[in-house]
Amino acid sequence: MTLKLGVIGTGAIGQEHIRRCSQVLQGATVVAVTDIDLKSASQTVDRFGLDAVVLPDGKEVINAANVDALIITSWDPTHEAFVLQAIAAGKPVFCEKPLAVTAAGCKRIVDAEIAYGRRLVQVGFMRPYDQGYRALKKVIDSGEIGRPLMLHCAHRNQKVDENYTTDMAITNTMIHELGVLRWLLDDDYVSAQVIFPRASAHTHAKLRDPQIVLLETVKGARIDVEIFVNCQYGYDIQTQVVGEEGIASLPEPSSILLRSKAKLSHTILTDWKDRFIDAYDVELQDFINGVTKSELTGPSAWDGYAASVAADACIAAQKTPGVVQISLPPRPAFYPH
Repeated sequence: MTLKLGVIGTGAIGQEHIRRCSQVLQGATVVAVTDIDLKSASQTVDRFGLDAVVLPDGKEVINAANVDALIITSWDPTHEAFVLQAIAAGKPVFCEKPLAVTAAGCKRIVDAEIAYGRRLVQVGFMRPYDQGYRALKKVIDSGEIGRPLMLHCAHRNQKVDENYTTDMAITNTMIHELGVLRWLLDDDYVSAQVIFPRASAHTHAKLRDPQIVLLETVKGARIDVEIFVNCQYGYDIQTQVVGEEGIASLPEPSSILLRSKAKLSHTILTDWKDRFIDAYDVELQDFINGVTKSELTGPSAWDGYAASVAADACIAAQKTPGVVQISLPPRPAFYPH
């Protein structure tokens, strides 16, 4: 069986997912696409030589008779409506992060999926599919470094454009940490605080950059996450776990050690697509396999909701000097660990 996919959104990540689904992965083909810019959608079809139709909007793609499952890579505020429409149509849907831009929106998706009666939603948190994060979790779960006490993390982008705002540092960037650290620690968050250091000269009027988010978990671990989206030097993701009996750090991406011109150096990546390219491949293959077997096992709508509850608290903490409490309802039995 070849799974027939409809893709909503042909921006950078949409094109990457179309490329991998049509050229790299097995068991699926793209048969319908759309974008707010229909010219971009048509150019994408031509670029990858797809036997696919360009439809006028996302609803048309979702309801197309020949579309078995959806991939949503459109503008963040459109995710909620498209996912709800996919659930109503009974079609599995892979939605890039964030699942919705607010926790309330994510909760509406959770409620709709539970009402439907089976899992249809996988959220685009790709880091649990990354070999480095998997190795780090294996060390934590083995008990080799004892119970995790502290985590020191950084999410650094080379630069962002003028449309990127202070809250997007949480909803668009740190949402990855909010997702993967829950998985890494098998824990949830209870509080958040945001601290703004001296502003970078490379930021702009709508963005306070960098910022540091301090989190506390149910089990008592303390986490600091540096978000610096105009760091200039590259795309750099760091996680260090301090345990009772040792320290474990996320490995650096594979890179040639170069001796040249009196310098010893490694190349630092500048593109997020290159840093996690293998994880994206494994993630989407897992979705394709899960839909084919009628058993999705990747990050769930509940995981998207839990991350958004924490994100809402972090955004609130950007506006107050104090600590903001995070209250997550009990996990429904519909979503087992």
